[in-house]
Parts: sequence; structure tokens; C-alpha cells
Amino acid sequence: MGKRKTVKDIYKMKKQKNKITMLTAYDYQFAKIMDKAGIDVILVGDSLSMVFQGNTTTIPVTVEQMIYHTKIVVDSTEKAFIIADMPFGSYQVSVEKGVENAVNIMKETGCNAVKIEGGQRVIPLVEQLILAGIPVFGHLGLTPQSINKFGSYRLRARKEGEAYKLINDAVLLEKAGVSGIILEKIPSDLAKEVTEKIKVPTIGIGAGSECDGQVLVITDLLGIDEDVNFKFVRKYADLNTIISKSVTDYISDVKESKFPSEEESY
Repeated sequence: MGKRKTVKDIYKMKKQKNKITMLTAYDYQFAKIMDKAGIDVILVGDSLSMVFQGNTTTIPVTVEQMIYHTKIVVDSTEKAFIIADMPFGSYQVSVEKGVENAVNIMKETGCNAVKIEGGQRVIPLVEQLILAGIPVFGHLGLTPQSINKFGSYRLRARKEGEAYKLINDAVLLEKAGVSGIILEKIPSDLAKEVTEKIKVPTIGIGAGSECDGQVLVITDLLGIDEDVNFKFVRKYADLNTIISKSVTDYISDVKESKFPSEEESY
């Protein structure tokens, strides 16, 4: 059994300018494959709301569902650092409720850290989680849980005032004790400035190449959903076509009595 990465390992990667690789996973098969391939970090994202449940936003996913998927990913891996998303509603009500939910997620799953969206407004919660011994990753820029507030998934922090606030939020999160910050869909020059300004690692998604690492949703990377065509997504495969052809070939073979063959029968 391999040694699982720790927060110190992630810090060390930034210091040594060794790029950090992160992908999302929600199940046994993908998590196991990623871990064996050598991925540094697996994020059990609330994106499972869309990827697994077919919702249009991340809002509906629950704490119980996050625990269920995160435990599977933790149990399926040996080396990757595992982060669990704190879903919408799990920490917005109060600091106390946020700590309670984070403790439950950590206890029930065995994950290595939790991720929280937001800047200055979540500082009190981050501080309490750190005091409780729970590593925290921040998330700035495009924050999907705030979709009803912003109304779109457009590029964030384009204006000077928004950029200044994002930098300030990153500094505040670092001072509060976060172990890293995900920067989503912001200008690359801004992401570079944040990365150089703070000592904790930055993980980019649609934030250029100057971040300390990168993250993608695994189904986007594999080209499973043909409707996903974000500018920042590089499709390393076209599994939508491969899977569709495999299913249609199977249907055809069964209909024409070509499957199972004599060799595939007992």
C-alpha cells in the first residue's frame, strides 16, 4: 500500500515548482484509475450534482451525498490527497453548522481536507475549521454555488475592483490558514499575480498556466458529454463516440443473434 500525500507534500510541490495535478472523481473505477496513474489530488466535487445526477447546477447536492461519494473515493485510492467539497447549504447558515458538517464529512469519509467557496465572508468558518484540525482549501473566482446571485458562468474579476477584491480574499484566506486555493475562470494575469503573492498553492481551472497546479472535471477531460465545450477544457479523449458506438454495436449484435457467440456461451 502506498503512502497518501499530505498537506506538507502539496506545499512542497509549490516550493519546488512541481506542478500539482488534480482531477474530480466520484466513484470507485475512476478514482482507482487516477490513483494508479499518479494523480496528486482528487477533488470529490459538488459537480457530481451535474455529472452524476443530471442537475443544471451544483445547488441540489447534499452533505449525505458528498459523504457517500467521498468515502468511495477514499476507499478506492492509496496515494492521492483527497478533498471533499462542502456543498451548498452546509456552511452558509452559521459557523457552528459549517464546523459540524465538516467534522461529519471528515469522520465519515477519511478525506484529507474540505473545500469552501468564498472569500472574506467565510474567514470565520475557515479559522474555526483550522482550530478543529481540519485542512481547508479555498475557492475564488467563478463560484458555482453562487450561480443564482451572479446569473451566469462568465469570466470573473475582469474589472479592477473585482480583481482587487479577489487578491484581498486570497490573502485573507491564506492568513486564515487555508492549505490552497482553487482559482476558477479568472484572467490568467490575475491568477499569476495571486500565485506569486501567496505562499499556499493555487490550482487553476480556466485561470491560465501560471497557477501552481490545474484541475479539470474528469468527464470533461474524457469527452463523455458532447455538449461540454468550455474554452478551458482540453478533451484528451472522445469517450462519448466510443461508448455510443459500443452500445449501438451491442444492440445490433443482440438483435441479429450475433451475441453471445458459441465461444461466449456455456
